[in-house]
Amino acid sequence: MPATTKELFVYGPMHWVFLLVTVIGVAAIVVIGKRGHDKERLTRILAWTLLITTVAVQVYWFLPQNYSLRQSWPLHVSDVLRFIAVYALWTKKPWAVAVTYYWGLTLNPQAMLTPDISIKTIPIVELLSYWVLHILVLWAAVYLVWGLQIRPTWRHYRVAMIFTVVWSMAVLAINEIIGTNYAYLNGKPPGGSALDWFGPWPWYLVVVFGLLLVGWALLTWPWTRKTAPSPVETASLPPAGDADQRRRESDPA
Repeated sequence: MPATTKELFVYGPMHWVFLLVTVIGVAAIVVIGKRGHDKERLTRILAWTLLITTVAVQVYWFLPQNYSLRQSWPLHVSDVLRFIAVYALWTKKPWAVAVTYYWGLTLNPQAMLTPDISIKTIPIVELLSYWVLHILVLWAAVYLVWGLQIRPTWRHYRVAMIFTVVWSMAVLAINEIIGTNYAYLNGKPPGGSALDWFGPWPWYLVVVFGLLLVGWALLTWPWTRKTAPSPVETASLPPAGDADQRRRESDPA
């Protein structure tokens, strides 16, 4: 009996191939970002690629034969993040960079590690778009910080937390009004996910929020802590006594 798409995709051969491509791409984009002489051009290429792919997939979901009120609107975390990531790449706005960094490195990978595939077969277009978009968003988050050297700060942390709370409340209200479950704020994914570890609704939302508070703080701290000068930097500094002597000699008073 041939393997189904679900069997191939959820920790099957295809799943591992996509994860390997993701890791290789992350390493490559960091190296290219640091060594590349035309970073702006690479930034535009990544932004345009993500934007065109996102719009194409969104159009696909709005076609009459594919449209579903419960699935087609771009209200899932990864859906919203794609547009924010494009904006972050294009403008370098702090709030957009913050959301791309924190969501891209924590929430987005959850869909890659525990994909919500609760049916036995899915169209190849949906399968490929699912992975291409999640991978591109992760690459964008990595490139902004490690490639373009935009260092996260505690202000980025606060902005991302506030944005997440406001956005979650808005989507939670929309779900209640129209009877949907975007971002899995009103219930867990039917196919199983990490949310199963955190208790029933609404308590898993509280747990997730607490984990984000701690996890995002850990993602911020390495970039903001003060480090001692390296031995090379220390050796290049003049002795304190010499510097004081020069100041006295140059001061006529």
